[in-house]
Amino acid sequence: MKIYSTLILLILASFKLAAQNANLSGHIVNSKGSAIAGASVSLKNAGYQTACDSMGNFILKNIKAGKYTVEVTAVGFQAVSRLIEINGDKAIDITLQETVRVLNDVNVIGEKEKTTGITRLKAVEGTNINAGKKSEVIVLDDETANKATNNTRQIYNKIAGLNIWESDGAGLQLGIGGRGLNPNRVTNFNTRQNGYDISADALGYPESYYTPPAELVDRIEILRGASSLQYGTQFGGLINFKLRDGVSDKPIEVTSRETAGSWGFFNTTNSIGGTVGKVQYYSFFQHKQGDGWRPNSDFNANTGYAALSYKPSNKLALTFQYTYMDYLAHQPGGLTDAEFAEDPHQSIRARNWFKVNWNLGAFILDYQISDNLKFNSRFFGLDAHRYAVGNLDYINRADNGGDRNLFKDQYNNYGNESRLLYTYKINHTKQNLLVGLRYYHGHTDREQGLGSNGSDANFRYGTSATDVNAYTHYLFPSDNLALFAENIFRITPKFSIIPGVRFENITTKANGSYVTTNTDMAGNVIFRQESQDVKNSNRHFLIGGLGFSYFQSEAMQWYANISQNYRAINFNDLNSSVKGLRVDPNLQDETGYSADIGVRGNVSQVFNYDISVFAIHYNNRIGSIDTADASFNDFRYRTNIAASRNIGLESFAELELLHFVNPGTHNQLFVFGNLALINARYTSSKETAFNNKKVEMAPDVIFKTGLTYKYKKLSASYQMAYTSSQYTDATNSTFTANAINGLVPAYTVMDISAKYNISRIFSLEGSVNNLADKRYFTRRAESYPGPGIIPADARGYFLTLQVKL
Repeated sequence: MKIYSTLILLILASFKLAAQNANLSGHIVNSKGSAIAGASVSLKNAGYQTACDSMGNFILKNIKAGKYTVEVTAVGFQAVSRLIEINGDKAIDITLQETVRVLNDVNVIGEKEKTTGITRLKAVEGTNINAGKKSEVIVLDDETANKATNNTRQIYNKIAGLNIWESDGAGLQLGIGGRGLNPNRVTNFNTRQNGYDISADALGYPESYYTPPAELVDRIEILRGASSLQYGTQFGGLINFKLRDGVSDKPIEVTSRETAGSWGFFNTTNSIGGTVGKVQYYSFFQHKQGDGWRPNSDFNANTGYAALSYKPSNKLALTFQYTYMDYLAHQPGGLTDAEFAEDPHQSIRARNWFKVNWNLGAFILDYQISDNLKFNSRFFGLDAHRYAVGNLDYINRADNGGDRNLFKDQYNNYGNESRLLYTYKINHTKQNLLVGLRYYHGHTDREQGLGSNGSDANFRYGTSATDVNAYTHYLFPSDNLALFAENIFRITPKFSIIPGVRFENITTKANGSYVTTNTDMAGNVIFRQESQDVKNSNRHFLIGGLGFSYFQSEAMQWYANISQNYRAINFNDLNSSVKGLRVDPNLQDETGYSADIGVRGNVSQVFNYDISVFAIHYNNRIGSIDTADASFNDFRYRTNIAASRNIGLESFAELELLHFVNPGTHNQLFVFGNLALINARYTSSKETAFNNKKVEMAPDVIFKTGLTYKYKKLSASYQMAYTSSQYTDATNSTFTANAINGLVPAYTVMDISAKYNISRIFSLEGSVNNLADKRYFTRRAESYPGPGIIPADARGYFLTLQVKL
């Protein structure tokens, strides 16, 4: 709590320093010394903004004393930002350089001043409205973390309230959930890359089997609160991976990163990019392989990306992007509680394999129609598949070498999202109106049955009678049309109201066949019936939301919002061939709302904080319970469990300590902490046994803290992450023989990382993951990669050499 006491003292101190007001004036010219009329001049996040007169002169009046970032923009010129200190009247002259490229408004100007790796989105960026919402931006170049393995603990360490699943040590899949929501493959977030969808099926199966490599990512944007109005109706919010662009100031730059680590880990990443005339290009390729900590954990993964942007004028940009990813992973399976206690390193499944192939394409059009009107349109498509083969019987049953379960999905999706941002004035105060249209078509071809009885990565179906009797085949087409609008009404230069509305029309279909069989005691089929299954669900609805924003000063900014949410049932909710899992045929969509209120700020670039409280309410929350049929056969039943509510506190604070010891020193020592307190309970249910039970995958406490030291060419970081215990089902069972449900005990993990820039060309990075070599687990799997307890990796060492030419 010392950090938060410091927060109060520093904020009060900032008010005292701001007692005297002053004026800032200046002159804006081009490289030839000619005045730039109409150039926009603002103080970042401070509510001061004006435009130059016909002579290029400007003045901002009545500014409180303190440090600010001046931002100057003009159409046809490169933006400029400058850090200044106001302690009396001040005059500055700024020269803008001409450019033919469209300014990418999504990038936060002055990003390099944020040396801690965490910042926030502007109120308006590109054609996105972020005002009144809780936003966080992870700047990867400023992170001292293990990027070769996509180490989620380290990369997301300053984002409060994230529950992390660790399924593999190579970062092949991302599993994070916020505010007590399920972390499974980011399914409760709307997951995007450069603003377009990357999940298997954004509507019917929103699981992300592809995760952009951290070495490819420039920044990660996380938006919570009322994000459902612009980006879709998920309860968790938005995660957008903004990938790197080619450098803009030279025709070619080549970067190579080579990483070696524990358990045979090897990663090579190579990229080339640059700008030639009106064309900007970037290409990236990554290969990683390793044996994994546990037996039967070897993997081989490849990721490629290419982007080409053509800018025929300073108002128009056309961008083509293509992403390719494939990997083959041997999966060691889960463990029972007794096996984990005996030896978490062991594997009792040797025949489980997982294969993914992802092809993602996009065409993006950005057009500055006028100074007050921007248009963005994104066309995107996915051609991908996911294959899984292995023994998915309960982990407490021996693998006797029979035919393995084989699941095969093929995803073919396409869509478009177009946005129009209009800037207008009411009483000489600037307002922003966003309107958008989204169309999405998804098509999933799903086969489930029995494959070979071998141990290799064979993804072909068998031909025996037993195989045929276990086969199901479904087609899942879906369509989604959405219209949305949001407006920033600036009542005063500091206070804004942001209403929004979204209309959704959703159609989901299922057309397939499945086989029902009964066998005698010897396993012989005595009854076989093949059934057809056709389902068609069409629904449309309107949701709304309201946000508020108050910029008192750079040291204190208030935000609040409330919005409705809607989560459609997905393909896993329509049918299942997973051993021991049955689905309620009358399953209903989930509805509800989410709300935030918080305060954040930055005091003199020394102290950064964000404190908020949240609430999420679910109707018809979907979950799984353990039950038995009339013949006393145990199984898990997926149904609408109950209504639930998640409430909690999320807080983050970071302080640069050496500023107080020696303000002029080049050394920097940052200490950070973030704390999330979550209370997630079922509030009403047909089954009284669930009332007031804790919601699964919702730990009460998530706490992270750490230090980052920077001096000239060296940076080093230490972090500790604590997650309290959590349940995995609605009955709050602490133990089950098959280990699928039960308690996930509390765990604490520590990591250290360091980076040294040897020269402009060479740099060296190192990391020790799980410094204390703890034995812990973060999840119990119901199918892949288990079922059962999935142990997290032991202590691992990694070293990276980077060459940049």
